[in-house]
Amino acid sequence: MAARCPYFAAEEGARGIRVGESSAAALRRILATPGAHQAPCCFDALGARLVERAGFPIGFMGGFCVSAARLGLPDVGLISYGEMVDQGRLINESVSIPVIGDGDNGYGNSMNIKRTIKGYINAGFAGIMLEDQVAPKACGHTEGRKVISREEAIMHIKAAIDARKESGSDIVIVARTDSHQAISLDEALWRVKAFADAGADVLFIDALASVEEMKAFCAVAPGVPKMANMLEGGGKTPILSPAELEEIGFSLVVYPLSLIGVSMRAMQDALVAIKDGGVPPPGALPSFQDIKDTLGFNRYYKEDKQYQVMSMAEVTPGMLCSYQILMQNNHAYI
Repeated sequence: MAARCPYFAAEEGARGIRVGESSAAALRRILATPGAHQAPCCFDALGARLVERAGFPIGFMGGFCVSAARLGLPDVGLISYGEMVDQGRLINESVSIPVIGDGDNGYGNSMNIKRTIKGYINAGFAGIMLEDQVAPKACGHTEGRKVISREEAIMHIKAAIDARKESGSDIVIVARTDSHQAISLDEALWRVKAFADAGADVLFIDALASVEEMKAFCAVAPGVPKMANMLEGGGKTPILSPAELEEIGFSLVVYPLSLIGVSMRAMQDALVAIKDGGVPPPGALPSFQDIKDTLGFNRYYKEDKQYQVMSMAEVTPGMLCSYQILMQNNHAYI
């Protein structure tokens, strides 16, 4: 697959996608290097741009935060395939780092999953996470999780692999199971091993409840990268540092609530300040210049100058003479 093309070219020294490299190839390259690579969850193009500017090599579009930001609704299966693909396309156009997209449960059966995989590829995603929850799905750290059968879950991963092959893509398949909550840890360990055997590239058990459970997970399918979910503010999984996660055996770590959570709090605080007759204090509000820098105004103006055409009123006699000489010389070679 050809490399995708964000609006702005990658800045010098960026850690993301190299020239001529597909987003998936960049993700695979990063995951092959040592470390528990951090991927904060973003929910829109601005958040993705901030993730990149902060120096993170990977982004993650989370279903929880997209449902919250785009619909103002909980992550209970209300957001659709089309809405997620559309949001992902805008996110991927805004950055030059590989982004993994939350594909929920694939939005249907195996044939739906094949369409989902191809849609996420076309939206520019480097990877896609697929889970084994029944519809309607929901956040893995909430109660009442139910999962499809072992056989159907494995078939979904195989369908995803087939769709990738048909597309000529190398998109990374992150296989997630919620069976730890729904059934047992042993069931979850069995499923991720089966997912790896079916061809999944990265494995993930949601809502692991202790370091011991995390170690048991990382012992399964050696050589296949494992993902950890650091659900902030009261999730079931222990919050550990990247160094601690790397020591356990994780290669990828996501932070699903940090950006959406602080955004909600910041907006609430700003609205209180405005309602009280003021504006947010300087420490809580970036300067207008900082906002413009983040959005790329200066990069736009600099690039735009390359394509400006002078009006005849701005052309000097000397410039006109040089142009005539150039045209005469060109004519002499014809």
